[in-house]
Amino acid sequence: MPRNTEAGAGNASTGGFGGVGAAPEPSSPVQKVWKPELYKLQLEAPAPCPLRCQRTLPLPPAKSTAEAVEANNLAGRLYGSEYHGLMGHLEAEQLLANARDGSYFVRRSPQSDGYYTLSLRFNKRPKHYKLLYKPGVGHYLRGQDKRFDTVHDMVADGLINFHMQLHASPIIQQINQQTKNCYQQSPYMTLNGRKLRALSNELGKAAAKESKESPAEEKEQKQEEPPPPAVDPMPLVYEKPHYFKVHTFKGLNWCEFCANFLWGFTAQGVKCEACGFVAHSKCSELVPPKCVPDLKRIRGVFGTDLTTMVQLEPHHQIPFVVRRCVEEVEARGMLQEGIYRVSGFADEIEALKLALDREGEKTDMSETAYGNVNVIAGTLKLYLRLLPVPLITFQAYPSFMAAGRTGKQTEQRQLMAEAVRRLPPAHHSCLQYMLEHLKRVASHYAVNKMNEHNLATVFAPTLIATPQHMTNLTEEIFMLSSLITHCKTIFTTS
Repeated sequence: MPRNTEAGAGNASTGGFGGVGAAPEPSSPVQKVWKPELYKLQLEAPAPCPLRCQRTLPLPPAKSTAEAVEANNLAGRLYGSEYHGLMGHLEAEQLLANARDGSYFVRRSPQSDGYYTLSLRFNKRPKHYKLLYKPGVGHYLRGQDKRFDTVHDMVADGLINFHMQLHASPIIQQINQQTKNCYQQSPYMTLNGRKLRALSNELGKAAAKESKESPAEEKEQKQEEPPPPAVDPMPLVYEKPHYFKVHTFKGLNWCEFCANFLWGFTAQGVKCEACGFVAHSKCSELVPPKCVPDLKRIRGVFGTDLTTMVQLEPHHQIPFVVRRCVEEVEARGMLQEGIYRVSGFADEIEALKLALDREGEKTDMSETAYGNVNVIAGTLKLYLRLLPVPLITFQAYPSFMAAGRTGKQTEQRQLMAEAVRRLPPAHHSCLQYMLEHLKRVASHYAVNKMNEHNLATVFAPTLIATPQHMTNLTEEIFMLSSLITHCKTIFTTS
């Protein structure tokens, strides 16, 4: 985790220019703070596959009660072609025997009493659950709290949880074995350390003001007490319990305590309603009672999933941080020798990050406010490095690498265009924007000494979903260099 608690300064690999691999970049603001393993496991979980009923369901007997007829009609409305009517346990398992994992359907058991049965296949075995529905509440399983709008969503969430139980037990065990000492190295502290210090100073001023107004004896007594050690940005005397509540998160979210992904589609974790702290339910038990409600208004955009960020800005395909930083670099940094390779001061980068989180697009990034353009460039790299899912996503990474290994340039560009099409829309637009910018930077190589290969060496660990332990990024740098060089052709083709 970061060495410098003020700016989260760590030595993330960015690569030297010798083409051998990736050497540490000096003064790199932070390492990647998010852990991708659980997210990648969720991507590998089987997808829901409804088994449609191929037979005509028999009508209720002529002497059936109105209640039975209505129950039959309701099943058709609720479950559509996924409903297979009256079916016993053995027949259901025969139907699932040759289906793939994730297959499911709904049936009515001969012994049912006011419920239907959800039958599905996972890990080559059938599973059966009592399925209920309540208007205004949704679909749910007997004995469980989660509620779903559709059975498809329920199955998707269940398959992910089954997959996690089967494959993620070592990671989940690590989460359960954490202690309160992990708080100081948490993503929450890495991302919000400076903000908490600013708010702490405000609290300190308020406390000092109250102290002046208090009786002299009480004042003398307080002066005799030794000050608390300055380890935590918030004073040790400050205590306010968090108000954590179970929350269903839209988009992708990570735990701010342990840095692991919040898996599933509903009730994935908890969120403090006062300050916005996001965590696994188990992790929230270890969070110290230092809720700062004022932090909620300056939570900002750094560390937020790109797709989520773009959805918050419907009029722009490119996040404002990327857009503003690129505009500023192109206005006064294109001829700067070593642009993007030379780091700005970590404190100034962290100050600009705080300003962007607090003031958004209105942030003053002019030369008067930030005379060193390397601070702007460093802030852009920081934003991209803090994305939970990199611009070149985990899913698309193998396709990009396979394209980069292709010897023939025409075929390579064609395969890269196919790889680009695998990206989510927000990642596609932002990657294109960044590559075209880097191509323009490289066009001034004679002055700034940053050609496509040098820029790829700096940006490879930032833009690509590389494993954290990987130090030799020769292939990734070559692939990214080709992307920058041929970006116009590749994105026109895609």
